[in-house]
Amino acid sequence: MKAINHYVVIEKIKVAEKKVSGFIFTEETNKDDRYLKGKVISKGNLVECINEGDVIWYDKHAGHGIDYKDKFYFVIKASDIVLVD
Repeated sequence: MKAINHYVVIEKIKVAEKKVSGFIFTEETNKDDRYLKGKVISKGNLVECINEGDVIWYDKHAGHGIDYKDKFYFVIKASDIVLVD
C-alpha cells in the first residue's frame, strides 16, 4: 500500500491509561482531546518533512479509515498533521 500526492497512511496509536490522584483516565474519558497520535505507514510523493515510521499528532476529525490486508489504517491529508513527535 502506497499513499499518493498529499495523503499519509497512518496506524492509530492507542493512548495508555493514566492514573492521577486515584482517577483512571482512559482513551474514552479523554474525548475532549483534539489531537490523536499515529505512526506513519506510508506518505505521498508530495509530502515533505515527514518520514515513514514517524510518530505524529493529527486532528481527530481528519481523514477516513480503510481496511487493508486485515488491518485498519487511517488516510489523512498532510495538512491535518500538527506535529512530529
